[in-house]
Amino acid sequence: MSFDAIRPLLDQAITARAALLEPPHETAFRLFNGFTEGYPHLVLDVYGGTLVIHDYAEQPDFAFTQEVVNHVRHAINWLRAGAAKFRNGTTPQETRGIPLFGEKPDRKIREHGVWYAVNLVLNRDASFYLDTRNLRKWLIEHARGKTVLNTFAYTGSLGAAAMAGGAEHVIQTDRSRAFLNLAKETYSLNGFPIHKADFLAADFFPAVARFKAARQLFDLVLLDPPFFSTTSRGKVDLVRESARLINKVRPLVKDGGMLVAVNNALFVSGGEYLQTLEDLCKDGYLTIKELIPVPQDFIGYNSRHTPVADPAPFNHSTKIAVLEVRRKDT
Repeated sequence: MSFDAIRPLLDQAITARAALLEPPHETAFRLFNGFTEGYPHLVLDVYGGTLVIHDYAEQPDFAFTQEVVNHVRHAINWLRAGAAKFRNGTTPQETRGIPLFGEKPDRKIREHGVWYAVNLVLNRDASFYLDTRNLRKWLIEHARGKTVLNTFAYTGSLGAAAMAGGAEHVIQTDRSRAFLNLAKETYSLNGFPIHKADFLAADFFPAVARFKAARQLFDLVLLDPPFFSTTSRGKVDLVRESARLINKVRPLVKDGGMLVAVNNALFVSGGEYLQTLEDLCKDGYLTIKELIPVPQDFIGYNSRHTPVADPAPFNHSTKIAVLEVRRKDT
C-alpha cells in the first residue's frame, strides 16, 4: 500500500480520537490500530508527547515510515519526540526503537490521575500496556484496604493502580529486575513507599510455590501472563493451559477474594475462554463477577478487519475477567 492510500486512514483515526488529543497531553493511547483500521503492518501509539510507531512489515521501509511521521506531526503539532520499533528489524535497536525526531522520549505518563514511569525503548514493547487501561481504573476503584499479588507484573502498572486505589499491601513479581525497577520509579512518581521485599524478581512457578508454602493469602490476585513463555521452571501457554494457570493461583486467594484473569491469546475466542472459566466455576468455588472491556481507541474505529477468533462476549482478544473465589478450607 502506498502512503497516498494510507493517508485517509490515518486522518480518520486521528479524527476519531479527537477527545484524546486535548491538553494537557500527559496520557497514553493508541492513535492508529492498523490491524483493524485498514493497514495491518502499522500501529501508532502516543505516550505523553511521544509518538511510537510499531512497524510489523516483513521488510522495514524507512522512507515510508518517515512519510507517516511527517503526516502525523502535521496533524498533531504538539508531539515532542518519536521513535519507531521494527518488529522484523535486524538489530536490537531497530526492535527496541530508533529515534525519529525531537527530544528524548517521554519517561512518564498520567492515567486516571496516576503517574506511570515508562521507558519506551527498553525492549520490543513500550513498557506500558494500553489495552489494560480499564483494568487499572477498576483497580483504583476496588483495591482499597486489600492485599494484592500482581503476578507477571512486567513494569508494575496494575500493582501501582492498586496502590493508588488505597491497597493495604501490594507485592509485584516478575522475572525481570529491570522491569521491576521501572515499577519502583512509578512508586516514586506517586510518593508510594518502596519496600524491597514487595518487588520479587522470580519466575512465576517458584514464586507461587513460595507463597503457598508460607500459607500467604491475598484479597486480590492479578494474573496477566504473556500468551506463551517457557523456562526451566515451567510453561505458560494461554492457548492450551489457561485453566492450569488459574488453578495455580487460586489457592493464594482469601475466601471471598478476587482473581483477575487475563487471556490475550489472539487464537482463543471469547467463547472458548468463557467456557474455560465456566468449567472452572462448576465446582462452586469460583464465580465470574465481571468482564472488563478494552478501550475503544486500542481496538480501533471503523473496523475493516475480521478477527482471527471472535472475542465475543469480550470486545477484544485481550479478555479480562474478574472471578470471585470461595475456599474449601473455611
